[in-house]
Amino acid sequence: MTKPVVGFIGTGVMGKSMAGHILAAGYPLVVYNRTKEKANKLLKNGAKWANSPKELVKQADIVFTIVGMPSDVEEVYLSENGLIENGRSGQIFIDMTTSKPSLAVHIYQTAQSKGIYTLDAPVSGGDIGARNGTLAIMVGGDKEIFDRVQDLLNVLGNNIVYQGKAGSGQHTKMCNQIAIATNMIGVCESLIYAKKAGLDPEMVLKSISTGAAGSWSLSHLAPRILKEDFEPGFYIKHFIKDMKIALEEAEKMNLSLPGLSLAKQMYEELSAKGEESSGTQALIKYWAE
Repeated sequence: MTKPVVGFIGTGVMGKSMAGHILAAGYPLVVYNRTKEKANKLLKNGAKWANSPKELVKQADIVFTIVGMPSDVEEVYLSENGLIENGRSGQIFIDMTTSKPSLAVHIYQTAQSKGIYTLDAPVSGGDIGARNGTLAIMVGGDKEIFDRVQDLLNVLGNNIVYQGKAGSGQHTKMCNQIAIATNMIGVCESLIYAKKAGLDPEMVLKSISTGAAGSWSLSHLAPRILKEDFEPGFYIKHFIKDMKIALEEAEKMNLSLPGLSLAKQMYEELSAKGEESSGTQALIKYWAE
């Protein structure tokens, strides 16, 4: 059976690895990114280049997007030169950007009027999960469309869960970000405490990473902190964006999230000091003397 042509928009920190897995799995691939150089490896390995989302959507059956901000999602999907305006009936668009649940619903409804199917499918796992093909993928939209693309999603992740109607994937990602936000504070405070107590932080991690305190952040980001490796698996500026969305959604539900509010405040202070393009593990710098 001939595999569908896949379009991929956004070949940044995570997208380049994700698109690479799709290409390696034998799918014909067309890519677009604002900065073409970031797609060079994919192009060398056989992907085709499109000069715009409009050009890309003409060539693809299924389109993945993973861009930066909700405003970028709006531009890619809803502008005159975007996917929906230039798409055709029967196509499937899968947005893996962490974005607003309300925007996911709006995109779903707008696409539906043209016979186009959309899924909101944000991911978790950072650059490591993208590189290893082990992302957690949280999916909202029509169940029958999810079932049709599940084999393709399996190329990108190993924990793929259908969450419900349009917007449900984004709401689930907000739950993920809420849990991470306060967890990162705990990870950093733990390491600071270990150093102040005269302990070897690496030995401390050996003891606590597999116990009740264990978490993805403790296992994967704490070692980066100890190496003073603050390269982004996920940008602070994007994490702040996610926390803002979560707090806006919580306000609509009359829900107070003091832990999330504190984490957002701390990350915004770091961002103001020039750390907006560092990885989220750079939170440790909040305690810099």
